[in-house]
Amino acid sequence: EVVSGAQLIAESLKAQNIEYMFGVVGIPVMEVAIAAQAVGIKYVGMRNEQAACYAASAVGYLTGRPGVCLVVSGPGFLHALGGMANATINCWPLIVIGGSSDRNQETMGAFQEFPQVEAGRLYNKLSVRPSSLEVIPAVIEKAVRTSIYGRPGSCYIDIPGDFVNLQVNKSSVKYVECCLPPPVSTAEDSAVSEAASVIARSKQPLLIIGKGAAYSHAENNIRKLVDLCGLPFLPTPMAKGVVPDNHPNCVAAARSTALQHADAIILLGARLNWILHFGLPPRFRQDVKVIQVDICAEELGNNVKPAAILLGDINAVTKQLLEEFRKRPWKHPPNSEWWKRLREKIMSNEERSKGLALQKSLPMNYYTVFHHIRELIPKDCILVSEGANTMDIGRTMLPNYHPRQRLDAGTFGTMGVGLGFAVAAAMVAKDQTPEKRVICIEGDSAFGFSGMEVETICRHNLPILIIVVNNNGIYTGLDAKAWKEMLKFGDPATCVPPVSLLPNSHYEEIMSAFGGKGYFVKTPEELQNALKTSMADKQTPSLINVMIDPQSERKKQEFPWLTRSNL
Repeated sequence: EVVSGAQLIAESLKAQNIEYMFGVVGIPVMEVAIAAQAVGIKYVGMRNEQAACYAASAVGYLTGRPGVCLVVSGPGFLHALGGMANATINCWPLIVIGGSSDRNQETMGAFQEFPQVEAGRLYNKLSVRPSSLEVIPAVIEKAVRTSIYGRPGSCYIDIPGDFVNLQVNKSSVKYVECCLPPPVSTAEDSAVSEAASVIARSKQPLLIIGKGAAYSHAENNIRKLVDLCGLPFLPTPMAKGVVPDNHPNCVAAARSTALQHADAIILLGARLNWILHFGLPPRFRQDVKVIQVDICAEELGNNVKPAAILLGDINAVTKQLLEEFRKRPWKHPPNSEWWKRLREKIMSNEERSKGLALQKSLPMNYYTVFHHIRELIPKDCILVSEGANTMDIGRTMLPNYHPRQRLDAGTFGTMGVGLGFAVAAAMVAKDQTPEKRVICIEGDSAFGFSGMEVETICRHNLPILIIVVNNNGIYTGLDAKAWKEMLKFGDPATCVPPVSLLPNSHYEEIMSAFGGKGYFVKTPEELQNALKTSMADKQTPSLINVMIDPQSERKKQEFPWLTRSNL
């Protein structure tokens, strides 16, 4: 009995419990997608490889099992590099399978010939080409295993075009079983007890929860630790919801104060990179004691010398800390000076946001829009968010109550991820939690990167709600009147500010073009009505295009997005 390369690839992916594949088919990988569907893998055809790769990577984060991105050779492969880099930098598992030119045409200038394996090495934990059909199952097992073991990341498998339809006897194939689940390691006992001592001696402790904690499903143990020790906590953007944002110990609304004055910080699966200002003064105390918990040994000690290093799985290590504090109970007093200071800051920041949210002037500002969205969306929805102001202000205004239900531009600050992430989240939700809605909140510029994926959403009938917060530009824009004035000075290429986009663009018509529902809104009432209608309709994809003041920006005392200091 014979089997083709395409069938072997599909069967091997299925044997490793791969459930989802995203891609753009063409020569030479068409048969791979057909074979994948035949073995029961769900295939979603996207409109651009970049969006396909972002979607596959989000599946890895949401489920702990990599999604697959399938691309053609040359340009198809190159368009997926953004998704590979984004996955590896976010530490999400991903498998990319790229077709490449036939082996007998190498060096001849074959169709779309490109050194894909070499190019892939920069972006992936593993970049390989199977040497024969017989080893395909073993190579796929290794790629899946590598993507989820240790610090997760992307893996690339290169498939020469002539492999796809080539046939081989089943008896000569090296079939392999599914790899074991990733091993769970714990920290050294001495490091755990040292960490507990540092915390117990602290006067101004702070727990920082990163998306590594979300990925390791550590929510139950982290919630117990927060409650047992009375710790103030701060989530990084995608770790919102590991402990609910409305928990009394959440100090996200006093972020700068918390970071600046903490004398001991526990980092749970968060890195001291640009998002946390590298852990350095003036944003942190010079003498801050950092307790670093991470799955990756090479991460420990980056930028700040830690007081204790706990190498291991976030969930397992949190459990060790819990056990340590049960042996020697310690709780930060709820009436401490530290809590007083944090609570005052939280109050004043929330008052200021509330003031901005209740402004009655038209066009609306960001805060008003997010206020109404927050009031009307379900508490358990999956939020996808990207943009500059849209993502930043949305992060502070829209709470998350459940883990792994916020997807955004991430560690790499990638624009263009939104619709791919939304498609992935909706596909996973359809199988696991069909009652959960996916709400994708995009800046108008961010939406432009992959707006055509609206067709994919409608083709698969995914009841995603896209909200475009439209300020006619990147960071800021011009209103129609100012735009007209500008054009009097000459060609847009020489006169119009580089941040400007066409005023009053009707993005909602892209949704109606494919059979979804589109709404164009300018007032709070119109926004409320559109939200209520789209939330009530659980079957149809919809897009609400919300026009806001083109000059609306974030609260004045904060740094502009460009300084990257507000994330």
